[in-house]
Amino acid sequence: MEQGKFFKEEEKFQPLAHRIRPRSFEELVGLEEIIGENSFLRKAIKRGYLPSLIIYGPPGTGKTTLSLLLAQSIKADFIELNAAIVGISELKDALQKAKRNLEMFKKSTVIFLDEIHHFNKLQQDVLLPWIEKGLIVLIGATTENPFFTLNSTLLSRCRLVELKPLSSEDIRKIIHRALSDKERGLGGQNIILEKEAEDEIIRFASGDARVALNTLELASFIANPDDNGIIRIDLKIIEEVTQKRIFRYDQKGDEHYHVISAFIKSIRGSDPDAAIYWLSRMLLSGEDPRFIARRLLIHSAEDIGLADPMAMLIAQYAAFAVEYIGMPEAQIPLSAATLYLALSPKSNSAVIAINKANEYLKKYGPSPVPIHLRNPSFRGAEELGYGKDYKYPHDYPGHFVEQDYLPEGVKERFYQPSEEGMEKIFKERVKELWKERFGK
Repeated sequence: MEQGKFFKEEEKFQPLAHRIRPRSFEELVGLEEIIGENSFLRKAIKRGYLPSLIIYGPPGTGKTTLSLLLAQSIKADFIELNAAIVGISELKDALQKAKRNLEMFKKSTVIFLDEIHHFNKLQQDVLLPWIEKGLIVLIGATTENPFFTLNSTLLSRCRLVELKPLSSEDIRKIIHRALSDKERGLGGQNIILEKEAEDEIIRFASGDARVALNTLELASFIANPDDNGIIRIDLKIIEEVTQKRIFRYDQKGDEHYHVISAFIKSIRGSDPDAAIYWLSRMLLSGEDPRFIARRLLIHSAEDIGLADPMAMLIAQYAAFAVEYIGMPEAQIPLSAATLYLALSPKSNSAVIAINKANEYLKKYGPSPVPIHLRNPSFRGAEELGYGKDYKYPHDYPGHFVEQDYLPEGVKERFYQPSEEGMEKIFKERVKELWKERFGK
């Protein structure tokens, strides 16, 4: 059998997503800003220059394909490695091959490291001199935010390229291309994809082209041809293939931080519906409920605080429920706590107070503890005058007596009470107790 025919036969058994991988920049969908005619990368490769890159974005957005096309555009050798499984020795072999390519054939080498976030600091450091000397072009791909997972020294030597989830229309174009391509796609199978089914594939894919194509291919396998040989894919078949809605949610990736950010901001903004929506999305996506409970505890103090001190207890109960009863039942206490916090009056006076105190101390440094506030319980303290003239508040009417608690010379007012909820009561009390400082 001729070699070319063998490879064509072999391609038939490859997944659809692999078979119809774009062969040119023009076939790329959704990356116009990244590799369009006026983009930095397009201008650079036209001059035969390709910088080292870190490409990050969600799965199925074209990181590997883009990297391969970039290497081809400058006629470079392409070595693909997966950082999750490759060892130092294998990496060094690839680096030596790149060096030989340059020295013997005057040919550049692109080393493509998929999931580069799996490399530890030592492994990342191995790459630095090779990049600096121009011996390799590194393209690292990751689904995680590189600022959290990669060394700053490596980032400083690479250009950052962020890929966004593909839009619904982008996914639709990719589906249509797969259905019409007779050479590499499903164009020769007489498939009719109903609109509802197509929309469900797009919704299920959530911007991931690979998920969309895998779903379409599996649906084409299980759909039976009718008497005319037509394979009709309807909504029922797609629902059978997908079984259950699975949300993309990488617990270490950007989406994780985006969703929890939206959750907390919705509570802070006192929108109960939005807060519950984001809570549900996290739970259905498999987020650790303990992480959610911790965020609720932080939020109850940070954004509600003294406006409703009960909020901290409610959040604490939700955290206890998560540990004590577990999921799925713990979603109810989490829901109750979320709604309570969203509907509570808001105050960030606790945050402002501690931040102001921190700034003051960083600027002026610590002052000596006043003598009357010092611990008088150890031997020799009395001779030093520690605790002398301290007034015990419970010996006075109202269990309060005015005396200096701040160090000498510290006149700063750190606490700024709000008018919200219970804090309004606290504000009146502090104004009554400390007239000179708060009564103005």
